[in-house]
Amino acid sequence: MRVFTAALATETNTFSPIAIDKRAFEASLHAAPGMHPATPTLCTAPITVGREVCAKLGWTLIEGSASWADPAGLIARATYEELRDDILHQLQVAMPVDGVVLGLHGAMVAQGYDDPEGDLLSRIRAIVGPDVLVCAELDPHSHLTAKRAAAADFFVYFKEFPHTDFVDRARDLWDIAARTLKGEIKPVMSVFDCRMIDVFPTSKQPMRGFVDRLFALEKSEPGLLSLSVVHGFMAGDVPEMGTKVIAVTDDNAAAGAALAEKLGRELFEKRGTFMVAQVDEKTAVAQAMAATAGPVVIADVWDNPGGGTAGDATVILAELIERGATDIAVGTIWDPMAVQICMAAGEGAEIPLRFGAKSAPLTGNPIDKIVRVNRLVRDAQMRFGDSYAPFGDAAWISFDGIDVILNSTRAQSFDPSLFSALGIDPTSRKILLIKSTNHFYDSFSKIAAEIIYCSAGQAYPNRPAETNYRKAPRTIWPMVENPWG
Repeated sequence: MRVFTAALATETNTFSPIAIDKRAFEASLHAAPGMHPATPTLCTAPITVGREVCAKLGWTLIEGSASWADPAGLIARATYEELRDDILHQLQVAMPVDGVVLGLHGAMVAQGYDDPEGDLLSRIRAIVGPDVLVCAELDPHSHLTAKRAAAADFFVYFKEFPHTDFVDRARDLWDIAARTLKGEIKPVMSVFDCRMIDVFPTSKQPMRGFVDRLFALEKSEPGLLSLSVVHGFMAGDVPEMGTKVIAVTDDNAAAGAALAEKLGRELFEKRGTFMVAQVDEKTAVAQAMAATAGPVVIADVWDNPGGGTAGDATVILAELIERGATDIAVGTIWDPMAVQICMAAGEGAEIPLRFGAKSAPLTGNPIDKIVRVNRLVRDAQMRFGDSYAPFGDAAWISFDGIDVILNSTRAQSFDPSLFSALGIDPTSRKILLIKSTNHFYDSFSKIAAEIIYCSAGQAYPNRPAETNYRKAPRTIWPMVENPWG
């Protein structure tokens, strides 16, 4: 067997001011064919797992390019078309192939393209023809369009949020692909539109139990190959935004459709109960300062670079300063210019510095302080499960009992190693202020005495009923109370 694999992924917040071009991919991951590192990124595990599977089976794996950019705003049209055409050319050179196994995200949007993944998949299908297997692993915070579903045989999505399972789901993808290529099964994909958009953390009920049930059904239901919930991505203003359920069965579309609808309607009945309760910045800071044990983690859930925001909001930090709080570590605030100034000043320097809140309105005001530059690190990175996430050149500054990590490559706060990478012991601080909606939970919950979810400022369009969508459907919940009426 000859199998082609490649990856092209990012998550696009269409409301974000952070437009990206090829440099954003090069800053995160841009690997030429065969040059992908041994460790996968969030959306490139099909490549590294494919190496293992094909080596074991004695199949030929032809690797195309792998490109991943941290979430941001719209991709430049020329950048998307270049990265897409590279993969299409690599596939044409590799022909004939028996299968195509891709790593995608599913929430990519480029200038002139509401559905880049659908565009890519339909072009791949045109090259390989109707009988070659085409499948992909995707992030659930994405959009499932009719165009991409028609072009592929099946999709597998991460089940967990935090996305700690991206390697395991790549193994599921390859298991179904290998069985298909051996002629043992014929996967068909059934999709149910839940007519809603919500946030579904699996670190708490009711989504924890729902996902556990998906795993159980996959083991117990005859002919069921895979179940996925496509959460949707509310910051992507595209025509097919929303939550979907996918059932992949062994040539039984009717059974898959019935099961997907049953599960999808159960999700709809629980709408609005999934997200963790959030407090404003004043309540969060007061609660953290009153705590008797630490570290207390304050998660700035909506200024989350993982959702495409800048990650430079200062609303919570300003409240901490106003209240005279100390023994705090902040990780991170994105400010490449401030990092450059610190790099020029050098470790040990004391300098006046303005940092933060430079990217967009409603994210607070810049902080002006005399700071000490404690540590400078080039190309810093933190752990994220089985992977590493770069956060660029970084500076650890301090003032008035507060430590702040400034970074030059936007990245959400995945893991406490973002602090230790700069020489800060996160367990030694009373309060840790981080930027993430829920990906932080798996690692930070292991060291936190308490976690506070804080909704501060308006860096992210997190209230769909109030969001000024131009393309997204206005006929789903919570835009309307009863989309089935």
